[in-house]
Amino acid sequence: MAQSGIDHLIINSPFEEPKTHWHYDRPTRAFTKAEGRRPAGYVIATPGSQAFDDPGIFVDLPLVNAIRPRVKTWREDGYAGVSGITRRLLEHWNSTEERPYPMFFCQLEAMETLIWLVEGPASERVGIEIPGDGGKFSRLCSKMATGSGKTIVMGMLIAWQVLNKVTYPQDARFSKNILVVAPGLTVKSRLGVLMPDSPGNIYQEFGIVPAGLAEKMRLG
Repeated sequence: MAQSGIDHLIINSPFEEPKTHWHYDRPTRAFTKAEGRRPAGYVIATPGSQAFDDPGIFVDLPLVNAIRPRVKTWREDGYAGVSGITRRLLEHWNSTEERPYPMFFCQLEAMETLIWLVEGPASERVGIEIPGDGGKFSRLCSKMATGSGKTIVMGMLIAWQVLNKVTYPQDARFSKNILVVAPGLTVKSRLGVLMPDSPGNIYQEFGIVPAGLAEKMRLG
């Protein structure tokens, strides 16, 4: 049933893939609780509108919406094609026994997507083309909301790359050299936890790296 406002904002668990979402009908400006996950996209202002309550225009992100179901199928099929180190990390991140608390679904999905783009079977990535800028390096972006744990995902990303490169030094898909860019000195200081040898580093503090692989992290 459509309603003019949202009386209950949180309708999903942060630890599971969203099962429902609030659908906003812009012509009527009404909300309806809909089954399934909200399509990926963003809202821009209506051209020429000067209204304070402009509902905007929803712009779909077709590439994201094409990738999401493929990553989900790949996850459910057991992460085909990944290296032994990557599989160990994925098992660890999904474990409710090895880690003191679970990862958010958005954190796991962000890492699964990046891993799938690099290690997933080529046959499963047919038709998925990430636009480049003509430069030497690929640019992959994980967009996450404020408060969703981006720094932890940065740690997961670094661990995935470093541990794989140290274990498989000839594999060009991985690197043990990491460049972290921060927007200012305050954020730079906070990101010091990404250094494996720093006190209270994120890999130990949040259980990102299994105990048996901690020493390898210091080789990055």
